Amino acid sequence: MKLLLALLALIAVPAAASSSSDRAEIFATVQKMEDAWNRGDFRGYMAGFKNPDVVFVSGGRFQDGWQGTLDHYIRDYGGSPERRGKLHFYNMKVDLLAPDAAMLVGQYRLVRGARVTEGVNTRLFRKVSGKWLITMNHVSAYDVTPGSNAPEAK
Repeated sequence: MKLLLALLALIAVPAAASSSSDRAEIFATVQKMEDAWNRGDFRGYMAGFKNPDVVFVSGGRFQDGWQGTLDHYIRDYGGSPERRGKLHFYNMKVDLLAPDAAMLVGQYRLVRGARVTEGVNTRLFRKVSGKWLITMNHVSAYDVTPGSNAPEAK
């Protein structure tokens, strides 16, 4: 019995270390995406998504895969820092579903001049060739009314 418990402890330690490492890699991916967006690098932002077949849902509509999503960002947010705005992801939680699958739920805030948009991202990550990538992304968002008591990003 003691031997069995010792073996189980040895197995659990690497699994815990692995899950901690996987979560850190996922958070690092999202941070790289935020940084890329804020410097106007939409391709760098898209590096966090599986190419070409990411499923991206926003505004009740499907985007047309990886390229369609990139085209949407360039069309609707490109051209100037004011148009792109400043993006911040926060309050993120990662659940590891399998050794190669994880779900992230978190909030974001996009400030474009007087227009402030907040929302929630639900993202399915898959580990593809050793790299965590978003394979499904669902966004729900709302515009914050100036002067409202909407929660501040932390």
